[in-house]
Amino acid sequence: MNLNKHREFFNPDDFHGDIHIIGCGAIGSTIAEQLARLGIKKLNLYDFDNVSEHNITNQMFYQAHIGLSKLKALDEILTAINPEIEIVHHPEGWKPGDYLNDYVFLAVDNIELRKEIIKENQFNPDIKAMFDTRMRLTDAQHFAAKWTPEGKKHLLSTMNFTSEEAAKSTPVSACGTTLSVTPTVRLICSLAVTNLLNTIMHNKITKTILVDAFKMTIDAFDDNGLIE
Repeated sequence: MNLNKHREFFNPDDFHGDIHIIGCGAIGSTIAEQLARLGIKKLNLYDFDNVSEHNITNQMFYQAHIGLSKLKALDEILTAINPEIEIVHHPEGWKPGDYLNDYVFLAVDNIELRKEIIKENQFNPDIKAMFDTRMRLTDAQHFAAKWTPEGKKHLLSTMNFTSEEAAKSTPVSACGTTLSVTPTVRLICSLAVTNLLNTIMHNKITKTILVDAFKMTIDAFDDNGLIE
């Protein structure tokens, strides 16, 4: 894979860690696609779902992938981009006892599962940072933490609600389908990947990023507050 467009800025040959993406829907598949184009050599993907028709509008999949497992479909997409990439499949999704290390992206729909993953790994010394990305229709949020006591506390503090409460605040169609639009997905996922790169290259992490894709607003916060 020819990486001349960005090798002088980010050289994946200098990166030797693992990356775990838990959930391969809109957020997870988009983050994985960007990492593959950056030349990341290995991704651990977790998902138990199949590609459905309605996934095509906001996820990385194509019509030909309908009915396939998301892991198989995403594997095809990522290896088409970078034939050298290694994809490790976790077809049951994340479950307690699964080993996580280095960098972890939380991209699951269920807030309770996010909390469980954090609590299960709160004493895991092998995690360096965890990134959690969420979205509604036009707005989205990204939260991240180095795996320190303060970082874990911050990440958990962003999850003081239930899945039922989240569902009530999420726009749905007349037939009850959760609404989602591609620009919001692409924007928040690009910021999540940027946050990972800044963490890898500069040991600098942005704790909170709030965006509205259609109001065209981005607010970012680090330990010192709002980043100007």
